[in-house]
Amino acid sequence: MRASGASDVALDADAVRRWIDVCVRDLRALRADIDGINVFPVADSDTGSNLLHTMIAARDGLDGLTADTAGSAGAALTAVADAAVRSAKGNSGVILSQVLRGMASSALGAPELGGAALADALKAADVAATRAVARPVAGTMLSVLHATSAALDGHATSGGGAFACSAAEVAELAAKTAAEALANTPNQLAALAVAGVVDAGGRGLVAVLDALVEALTGVRTTVPVCAASHAKAGDDRPSRAWEVMYLLTVPRPAPAADGLPELRRALSALGDSVTVAEAGDGEYAIHVHCADIGAVLEAGLAHGRPHGVRVEPLLTPKPIEHPVTAADRAVVAVVHGEALARLVEAEGIPVLAVGADGEPSTEDLLTLVTTTAATHVTVVPGGVRLTAAAERVTGHPMLEGRDVVVVPCASPVQVLAALAVHDPERRAGADVVAMAEAAAATRRGEVVIAAEDAITWVGRAAAGDVVGLIDGEVVLIEPGGAEGSLERAATGVLDRMLAVGGELVTVLAGEEAPGTITDVLAGHLRAERPDVELVCYPGGQTDAVLLMGVE
Repeated sequence: MRASGASDVALDADAVRRWIDVCVRDLRALRADIDGINVFPVADSDTGSNLLHTMIAARDGLDGLTADTAGSAGAALTAVADAAVRSAKGNSGVILSQVLRGMASSALGAPELGGAALADALKAADVAATRAVARPVAGTMLSVLHATSAALDGHATSGGGAFACSAAEVAELAAKTAAEALANTPNQLAALAVAGVVDAGGRGLVAVLDALVEALTGVRTTVPVCAASHAKAGDDRPSRAWEVMYLLTVPRPAPAADGLPELRRALSALGDSVTVAEAGDGEYAIHVHCADIGAVLEAGLAHGRPHGVRVEPLLTPKPIEHPVTAADRAVVAVVHGEALARLVEAEGIPVLAVGADGEPSTEDLLTLVTTTAATHVTVVPGGVRLTAAAERVTGHPMLEGRDVVVVPCASPVQVLAALAVHDPERRAGADVVAMAEAAAATRRGEVVIAAEDAITWVGRAAAGDVVGLIDGEVVLIEPGGAEGSLERAATGVLDRMLAVGGELVTVLAGEEAPGTITDVLAGHLRAERPDVELVCYPGGQTDAVLLMGVE
């Protein structure tokens, strides 16, 4: 990887200037190609233009350097970062500005950056850019940046914890890794795979890192751009969505790790592609795709003074008028807990995992739906609260042009029943009906430990008692702490559920379930109901020892 004559090369102020100049040159040459492969988050064909606009602003920032600071790499990076943040355009431009800002923060005051310092700066760029985005998505510009950071971190570790190579070699490693990560983006994001392209923002980032290699070595590296396979945005495609950007001055700057979380949540409820990026002391750069411009500005007013407001129409493709095919359809799931999420993912279903007591944010759900690139999306949520959250976003303006249907489920076992009958070759409507019927026909049982004293339909339950429920109603209580109480409760609930029939029992074991309980249930069914099939999975739930479904 070593470039000829580059063993002692460092990134100084002159190299920063060369780097930014080459970035502008290459992004200008690649602008049309990058615009042409822009499909996520919206196919508005402007990612290349936004990256170029942002980098031109960064170059102009170098004009403000004084004679005292012109020879410092740290000062040069700070100048380009400040200018880029204030003039960043589009989601990709904001992220690029944070790449520069992260590097500048790491290099603050340094006259030049050697190999180790440049590696630290690029890793800081990853942290800053990721922190600015409300919900990072795999397969995007951030994925390419993170892969680069991970490679640099791994290289330092394998070399004893510090870089022994030059800045040029660090840049070469970063560019090579970024190109490999870019090629993998269609495997991470369905929208790219469907369009047959790599991520547009990631392609721009590869160009920026290639430019860094050229600035340090004089050797130029290029990566082929995938040809566009989607229609360009045009005036015949009306949209009710807008891209809103502004700077926000706050009276009390938030801690660096905080980043105005209340504003992030408010903006995420109004739209997607939300970034809240540091733009200086007490100032933030705001970006959001939304349907209500006024609400986005009001959200900013609640935290400070918006200024430098820019609003542009966000062109979205007109829905395709033809029968929905398998390629146009997707099924996604929303569940509590990582263990259940892994179980669903193993079936090839995109899934959003939510904490045990949490609810998904609007942006989490919008991202889950939009990353499928499908015009018909069926959402299968694993609980009553998750179903309500999913239903709230089905009419969101950012999903205009998509048919989003929720299959109501009250328990994770109903999710598994619905997914078991999913058939992508069926008509979309018939498939939704089949999944909904399977979920509704699955009786659900629970075995829980009472958290407090309570009066139930079958008697008094004391804290610590083992309580059995069927379809949300208490059906039995076993005294807590008594030997075999959990096993008796589990088999008792199972017998009551099977009394009205059933062929398949699904059991999800919670975090507190003893390792022997599934063997107990299997032995009980062999003795009492050998005609019934039993399947058991680790569910990882914390609110129930066991969840059971009977089909």
